[in-house]
Amino acid sequence: MTSESNRKLVDLIVRHIESRLLDGSWQAGSRLPPERSMAEELGVSRNTLREATQRLVARGLLESQRGSGVFVTDRLQSGFASPWRQLLGGHPQLRGEMLEFRRVLEGATAYFAAMRADKLDRERIGEVVKRLKAMRRCGDYVQEAKVDAEFHEAIADASHNSMFRHLHGGVIKLLREHIALNVAGLKERAGSVSSVLLEQHLAIWESIRKREPEAAERAMQIHIDFVRGELEPEPEAMPARGTKRRQAL
Repeated sequence: MTSESNRKLVDLIVRHIESRLLDGSWQAGSRLPPERSMAEELGVSRNTLREATQRLVARGLLESQRGSGVFVTDRLQSGFASPWRQLLGGHPQLRGEMLEFRRVLEGATAYFAAMRADKLDRERIGEVVKRLKAMRRCGDYVQEAKVDAEFHEAIADASHNSMFRHLHGGVIKLLREHIALNVAGLKERAGSVSSVLLEQHLAIWESIRKREPEAAERAMQIHIDFVRGELEPEPEAMPARGTKRRQAL
């Protein structure tokens, strides 16, 4: 094989691996298949595969661990999230703006999930919903918040859009890290909040299950509006008119 043809073959393998990273086949922290089996699957030599993976290691997308194998890094997600992680910690007021962004992004994600979710996607979301119900029954609010995050992640995966999935895995996951304990605290103080959140999740799930994109988007937006309303502090009362808590749309 000439050096030019070998270079083109390595480029092809690099693109193949990149595609697997983008479509979520290999997620952050996961180990790539053993070199021998992967080379056989792709029909290339181990040297060719090794050169391709080394390129991706150099770019920070993969990490080679001596004696353990090659692993996927969180570079695709951390690139979105890292500057915001510190900012959110020092500027809590940014949460409202992030929730506005989340309303748009997750609404669109639910829309496309309702359009594109396949059988495996629906089974995964359905299983997460069962666990949400179980956590609600036993009153485990902290665990419920974690399963809540899995619910949204499963919907992002079901959208079958690489940008939605990676934005969700980065920025949205970052935001949820900051609000998860707050939401858990709200649930502990008021069981009715937990019941409303479960009803909202069920409405989103039903719209996705029935393949109703507009309904799924709207249900997600109502959910985000409610969460934002619960997390925002009550405004100070106006002397003449009083105030009301911001209602979910």
